[in-house]
Amino acid sequence: MRRFRQKCRSRSRNETTGLTGFYLIGFRQNRANPVWINQVWKNIDATLNSGLDKAMKTKTLVVTFTLGVAAAAVCWAADTKVEQALRDLDAQWSAAATAKDLDKTVSYYSTDAIVMPPNASPATTKDAIRKVWGDLLASPGVAISWKTTKVEVAKSGDMACLSGTYELTMNDASGKPVNDHGKYCEVWEKRGETWKVGTDIWNSDLPVAPAEKK
Repeated sequence: MRRFRQKCRSRSRNETTGLTGFYLIGFRQNRANPVWINQVWKNIDATLNSGLDKAMKTKTLVVTFTLGVAAAAVCWAADTKVEQALRDLDAQWSAAATAKDLDKTVSYYSTDAIVMPPNASPATTKDAIRKVWGDLLASPGVAISWKTTKVEVAKSGDMACLSGTYELTMNDASGKPVNDHGKYCEVWEKRGETWKVGTDIWNSDLPVAPAEKK
């Protein structure tokens, strides 16, 4: 009986040692394979009935979820920072136009920008864009401002679309102030470390005035 017990103990130790050695060798060969490692835990759990498989699944889910939340938080923070920077730039641009600073106003455009004012042909050159703004800011009684209401940043991080509303006042032919309001859309592009406007369009919310009867 004593010899039988010693034989059983020896066999148990050999099985355990063999099992450990098998997995150590396998781990060296497959340590970069998460599927193999996951199967190892299942096999150990089935052999020893240790409950490791359940514990490892729980830990894996917790770690995966934590990393996912952390990554999402970093991306969200980056997007928020870019969005605020663009809102600030658009507000500074509006302030330059309100102050009738022509040079500063046109400086926000890229060298290949396209400006599409209402009831006019697109301005596709620096001189044409300058003329659009020069004529507008030189209008009698002009007062203009705008405010961003929405910012959409591309996943690439180098392009964004801003939309919002504007307010415009200028005198008509009789010298009477005429108030206008409408919406606009701007496409901003990151050139190096600087954001510039590549496309700019706006139009009025007011109905078209009826044609005068002859």
